[in-house]
Formats: sequence, structure tokens, C-alpha cells
Amino acid sequence: MTTVGLLYPGHSAEDDYPRFEMLLDTDIRLPVVHTDIGEDAHRVDALLRMGSPERLAAGVEQLRLEGAESVVWACTSGSFVYGWEGAREQIRSLALAAGMPASSTSFAFAHAVRELGATRVAVAATYPQDVTALFTAFLKASGVEVVADRASGIVTAAEVGAWGRAEVLELARAGDHPDAEVVLLPDTALHTAAYLPDLEKLLGKPVLTANQVTVWEGLRLAERRAWVFGPKLGALFAKPE
Repeated sequence: MTTVGLLYPGHSAEDDYPRFEMLLDTDIRLPVVHTDIGEDAHRVDALLRMGSPERLAAGVEQLRLEGAESVVWACTSGSFVYGWEGAREQIRSLALAAGMPASSTSFAFAHAVRELGATRVAVAATYPQDVTALFTAFLKASGVEVVADRASGIVTAAEVGAWGRAEVLELARAGDHPDAEVVLLPDTALHTAAYLPDLEKLLGKPVLTANQVTVWEGLRLAERRAWVFGPKLGALFAKPE
């Protein structure tokens, strides 16, 4: 049994994680603990408060009781908003509080791009432009070239969580760029687990989504490789030939 603990802000698209459990090996568990979201706003000051050490530390005891072997702060904007060094300090503090390896969705994106052997990406974001620019800066700090970034201007996670297949596919299509090797959809409030095959078929290239890379990162930290036959979870989880 491998158990990856997830700290998830509020309630938006956390039902993606039981779907991932179902599609992955039967001995993988993904317990979710909800953190205090505070104000639901993709705004820098609100995001900084959302990702504060005390809010993250409040959920780790429950994850320890669940038998978690690693923990991921399942939030992109609540990590990259701190910048590269600030986000590193955030997960260092989380690892100390949890007593286990820790990461965040922002670092999961950087590591997943590297796993795919890509260097050029396009960002298709739900966020306002200023928040999207902070994610772009975070990726550049990781050594990734961002050839295009598209901001949708959505302020709340609640609105993003209501998007369905059509909106998700249109977001990816609009954010793609011919020079991008991979397209990134950075918002854990966005439902994507059911649409990964459709996204990659539409664009003809790998697509990385926030909840997808969050799960992958937690498994990586737990030193568990989980391959899936077929396109169900995208190129990131595709079994090597």
C-alpha cells in the first residue's frame, strides 16, 4: 500500500482524486485533507494567506493518521505566488511539520516537465494576468522556457470548479502554441482527471494538469512509480515502451 497525503484548499475539484485512485493501482491511496481557504480569490494577498505555514501545518496530523508516506500541498497559485525560493521554504516548513517528504503542485509541474524531457511549454491558465505572470516566472526559474501564457481572468476557485469538458478543452486549445512541447493547465480547482485523453488528442502533445501532476509528485516522493496502460492519465503516466 502506498499512501500519498494531499492538502487541498477548500472545495472545488477534489473529486478528481478518487478518480485517480480508481485509475491507478488498487494499492494506491490519496486521502485529502481540506485546508482553510480563507478568501476565495486568485489575488496575490489572498493567495499568500492561503499558503501560510500555519494553515498547511493544521492538516498534517490527520494525514499522519491516514498513514501518508508523502504530502503534497495541492495548490498551484498558493505556492508559486511566493516565488521560487519562497515556495521552497514553504515546502521545507511543511516537511518539518509533517515529518515526511513534502512538495507542492508548483514544483510538481517543474518536475513533471523535466520527466517528459521537455524544455518549452505553453501555459493555459484560469487565473488573472498578474497571477499567471507569477506562474510563468516560477517556471522560468526552474529552467523551463515559456513560449506562451494565456490568462482567463477567473477570480474564484468556485467558478473554475464549475467548468466542464467543453470549457477545459477550449482553455487548452486557446493556450496552446506551435513551439510548445507540453501545455500546462495550472489550477487544482479545475476538473481534468476525466479529460486527459481528450486534451492530449485535441492538441497532439502531452498536457499536464494540476491535479494530475500533484498525484504524480506525491508518488515520486514516496518512491512509487505508477504506470497506466493506454491514455487514461496522459503521457506523464504512460508506461514506457
